[in-house]
Amino acid sequence: MGCMKHNREYEIAWQGLKPGPHTYVYDIDDRFMQGREIDDSFTNWKAQITLGFDKHENFFMLHFDVDGNVTVPCDRCGDDFQLRLWDEFDLVIKLMGEDAGEIEDEDDVVFIPRSETVIDISGWLYEFLMLSVPLQHIHPDLANGKPGCNPEALDLLDKLSEPPEENGNPLWKGLEQLKESKKSKN
Repeated sequence: MGCMKHNREYEIAWQGLKPGPHTYVYDIDDRFMQGREIDDSFTNWKAQITLGFDKHENFFMLHFDVDGNVTVPCDRCGDDFQLRLWDEFDLVIKLMGEDAGEIEDEDDVVFIPRSETVIDISGWLYEFLMLSVPLQHIHPDLANGKPGCNPEALDLLDKLSEPPEENGNPLWKGLEQLKESKKSKN
């Protein structure tokens, strides 16, 4: 895998900007995600990240708004579905003089030398996009409140999780009756 090609699309040449707020909109798709560390089962990335870039004399305030979706396999039934992505992140970029030496970046503060006139934000776009993917990937419920999962897969999961019949434990019998009476009510 060769090095990623340099992409000016994600660069902000901040020196030419007037002080104050600026807005950039980035459309993220599978092409943007190529060559990055992602789960192969995540496909059809379609996201829009709106960046509010507020230029001050010695620092910049960045606000990333993530909105979109990606196709993922459901953790429960295994079928692919479109997972909604949305989140927001803030980042402060501080400019420093050449004599500042090495300063450790903090969680949401990044230091760059004043001599770097261009900021490549593609790494943050990728990072914040990945952070906006929920940890659980489960079909959203349908409008009628039923799970959006593949019903056949759910039936199979139900069967697999049922206790074996030959178990003579009276507790199971009580639970089974409860389950049956619940089923007949629904």
